[in-house]
Amino acid sequence: MAKGTIFERYGGFATAGKIVMAFYDRILDSDVTGPYFDDVEMPRLIDHQTKFVATVMGGPASYSDEMLEQLHRRLDVTGSAFDEMARLFRDTLEEFAMAREDIEALMKEINSRRDVIVSAN
Repeated sequence: MAKGTIFERYGGFATAGKIVMAFYDRILDSDVTGPYFDDVEMPRLIDHQTKFVATVMGGPASYSDEMLEQLHRRLDVTGSAFDEMARLFRDTLEEFAMAREDIEALMKEINSRRDVIVSAN
């Protein structure tokens, strides 16, 4: 078993930031998820998302489920949009050549938050 957190093993905030940038390239190109970001201040969002990804990687940042729910409530995120986001996130992690078990651990963390992010049918 690898030592340390996923965050520590893959290079901390520097890698989390690179993952988020690559992830948003995919998100913005998607017909399903792209429209959610039409009027979003992307630098601010990328900063927040980097902290969230660091959180799920076991890093020092912390995002509670309550905070995630509050941030996503007004967006009316659908289940299909969440599924697309999760698929794109997995694709991004694979691009960074993460170990399969680390990808599965991160996807479990992401999927565990589905109910606090999805608010529309």
